[in-house]
Amino acid sequence: MVSKRTIDYYTSIGLLTAERSKANYRIYTDESLIDLKFIVDCKGLHYPLDEIKRKLEMKKAKNIRDSEVEQHIGVVTQQMKQLDTDLSVLISLIETLDEQQKEKLAKKLNLQGTLLMKSLLNLTS
Repeated sequence: MVSKRTIDYYTSIGLLTAERSKANYRIYTDESLIDLKFIVDCKGLHYPLDEIKRKLEMKKAKNIRDSEVEQHIGVVTQQMKQLDTDLSVLISLIETLDEQQKEKLAKKLNLQGTLLMKSLLNLTS
């Protein structure tokens, strides 16, 4: 959930766009709502707002330079390397848990996390 104040802030810094009604109320389009979900997801990954803005601009760009694509690929590749390292550590931690602890952990995870957990458990078995 995102507060009105946060949405107003994102609009004021140009992350979100809104149309205005005749009564001067902000009206957010479906595209703005998709952008808001993207922003929330990026914030969940601890991206700074300037990076989120850059990602939104790239996402919406009709023409994008090869150098920007290459830079983005580099960033994503680095993130994948970090995730690989994190997963290695996570697998080691999961191996130390007993079955009851693994089940308790699995219940706390969302659907994607549960699928990841099952994959990790298969790797450690």
